[in-house]
Amino acid sequence: MENSGLQYLLNSEESTTERSPNQQLLPLTAKVNHQDHLEIGGCDVAEMVSQFGSPLYILDEVTLRTACRQYREAWAKYYPGESLILYASKAWNCLAICAIVASEGLGTDVVSGGELYTAKTAGVSPDKIYLHGNNKSRSELELAISTGCTVVADNWLDLTNLVELADEMSVQSPVRVMIRFTPGIECHTHEYIRTGHLDSKFGFDPNQLDEVFKFVSSNPSLCCEGIHAHIGSQIFELQPHQDLAGVLMDAVTKGSQYGLNITEVNVGGGLGIRYTEDDDPPSIESWVSAIASSVVAACEQRQIPLPKLLCEPGRSIIGPAAITAYTIGSRKEIPDLRTYIAVDGGMSDNPRPITYQSVYRVVIANRMSAPLTETITVAGKHCESGDILIQQAHLPGDCQTGDILVVMATGAYNYSMASNYNRLPRPAAVLVNDSLSSIIIQRETYSDLIRQDRLPERLGDRP
Repeated sequence: MENSGLQYLLNSEESTTERSPNQQLLPLTAKVNHQDHLEIGGCDVAEMVSQFGSPLYILDEVTLRTACRQYREAWAKYYPGESLILYASKAWNCLAICAIVASEGLGTDVVSGGELYTAKTAGVSPDKIYLHGNNKSRSELELAISTGCTVVADNWLDLTNLVELADEMSVQSPVRVMIRFTPGIECHTHEYIRTGHLDSKFGFDPNQLDEVFKFVSSNPSLCCEGIHAHIGSQIFELQPHQDLAGVLMDAVTKGSQYGLNITEVNVGGGLGIRYTEDDDPPSIESWVSAIASSVVAACEQRQIPLPKLLCEPGRSIIGPAAITAYTIGSRKEIPDLRTYIAVDGGMSDNPRPITYQSVYRVVIANRMSAPLTETITVAGKHCESGDILIQQAHLPGDCQTGDILVVMATGAYNYSMASNYNRLPRPAAVLVNDSLSSIIIQRETYSDLIRQDRLPERLGDRP
């Protein structure tokens, strides 16, 4: 308990770009400057809060690009066939992030028309955009067809709508599709983020594959390029991913019986990251190596050629690359029970603790070497008793109004799940690199909050 915030910066002897970002609590460029302040990307966190306000998402470009590069190089090293990494942009989809991952050679996995529009606008090549979703609207499918991206068919409505739209739009080339099915593989993670077991809203039941393949093969407006399965998120185990290889290759073999030349296989994503000191996820390289060797072995056993292998990491690419900086406000001490400190954000900018009971670690960014002498509950400012960011935060006992509290590993599912609960404007986000900070998302204003509001023409009888 007498340790300080410096404990989180005691990284290994490896150089910054050799460390696996998903195994770090803070971004790779994190350090403490001569003022005892936390720096990210060469930028003083306290100074950025003074300049841009708080809450503030701070995204480290080096950490983001390092994760992309490690995925790309690991597949090239361990998989003898062709591969493509798709950034699962639901983790955090915005123009800047889509553009950065595209510049690293990655494609983009999108799950809505809005994410598709953003990726397209950011310059992601349509042949590297894959549209997911368990209830895609006809307008979303129409956008996907006109854009020229690949549609991951999740259910019968997807397939029938695609056939109808292809006819209505008089497409010149068949619509590229992948078939998603549930592989029936369990893994140890939160029940809300397990997607591979049979009782899931995602994907076809494996017993339907014969019927699905028959339908696709009989419709020339569809081109079945591949199959897809995903077993969940925030996973530390390698065995479930290895088990998936055989299930996928059996599906490829089944598809060939219907004349389908399935050349792409998507193994999903799900590699976990380190949120606390107790978390011990595999490295990016270890995850890729395990899957690659399993796919190769499964293909050899079935005597089928190696497919183009796709994966779709999201959290492990963007999660460790960002932090959220808050300003501490009020303090409440309940003798012999609990001490609360409140920050200027909460469940509207990070809904994961109240939704998934997620646990995070924190530091005081303007006093990094201060001893951690007290266990404090960090509360948000929303009118909600459950708006607690951290139940037991180890912090200096003299935390005070105006201190800058940093929550680590907030790149994934924080901004993307942010809301305007209590009519709080969503925070700004800055990209940092080489001592420069750039706004990538402007802070919302009160006028933004009412921009879409409309008063009715008649307000009824007035007194």
